[in-house]
Amino acid sequence: MQANTHRISLEDSSMSSQLSSFHFGAPGAGKKVYIQAALHADEVPPMLVAQFLRKELEALDAAGKIRGEIILVPAANPIGLAQAIHGAPFGRFDLSTGTNFNRAYKHVAEDLKTSLAGLLGPDPDANVALVRAHARDSVATWEPKTDADTLKKILLGMAIDADIVLDLHCDNEAVLHIYAGTPLADAVAPLAALMQAHSVLLALEAGGEPFDEACSRLWWDLAAHFGPAFPIPPACLSTTVELRGERDVNYELAGGDARALLRFLAHAGVLDMPLAALPAPLCAPTPLEGVEPIAAPHAGVLVFLKQLGEKVKAGDAIADLIEPVSGRTTTLRCSVDGVFFARTAHRHLLRGMAVGKVAGAVAYRAGKLLSQ
Repeated sequence: MQANTHRISLEDSSMSSQLSSFHFGAPGAGKKVYIQAALHADEVPPMLVAQFLRKELEALDAAGKIRGEIILVPAANPIGLAQAIHGAPFGRFDLSTGTNFNRAYKHVAEDLKTSLAGLLGPDPDANVALVRAHARDSVATWEPKTDADTLKKILLGMAIDADIVLDLHCDNEAVLHIYAGTPLADAVAPLAALMQAHSVLLALEAGGEPFDEACSRLWWDLAAHFGPAFPIPPACLSTTVELRGERDVNYELAGGDARALLRFLAHAGVLDMPLAALPAPLCAPTPLEGVEPIAAPHAGVLVFLKQLGEKVKAGDAIADLIEPVSGRTTTLRCSVDGVFFARTAHRHLLRGMAVGKVAGAVAYRAGKLLSQ
């Protein structure tokens, strides 16, 4: 195992930030896997999972059981980890710019549409190697203007040419769910089964340029641009894994999640481990465009009537919203059939605040599909 330190801040900055990454196995000896935890730095469960992963990967590496290269970044956002407002951690947005740490990554396909012109051929494997080389060059030319953009460039530089990218997050309160690109539905199925995900949300483009799409969407964008004469497969299984809710921080859950991730890497041929049969999945993939976000129509006290992970029908009551002075109560209902997979941890809301999300099977939304 090799530990690397990456400087984020300029040398003459009044504040110093640096990122640590841990590298296992051997580059070029097999698939490349990139795993990062807590890009939103106030999402703690992934950081605990990363501790279990690091311990197990060190042992597997020492035993020569890693077939390729695995990069682990156990705390992907040192800038966000240093942020707090009135004593409360605040790691979702960069306080200096207001930008979400998981948005505005460089979409290298725009560079590659030009740089690859006339270079691709009929061999998909050769095309994959060429795309990865040009993608690395594109990230290298990114000129960040802020520390947050420097962090994004460092992270993307380690992940852009990987075969597998696992971006570990969590929601406010949620059951385990997964985001991935639509062309990756079959590739992500073993992961969803092993993690026992309650929802797998697929989209060609979620909007906002999140990290996972920066690593994966370039492949189907380039395939569509260059056409079938120059085959470009979706060569990066990049996915966001939402490890339940912010308060789901305990050894039992973290250890189980780490074991499931390692089993997935074994099934992907990256780890020399015994292969057990995959468990039955808890869900079928559904379009991200089918997710119904439920918002508060007025201020009030929030009382949930459905539990996370429940299957609901259109018209079902999800929660009551009670105006604390008048006692006026509004029952909030979903309008789609699906799984109630995420909800707010707050129990008093202002008008327009998020209440929860239902994963429906029928696409009906468009545009930016992710919360801010």
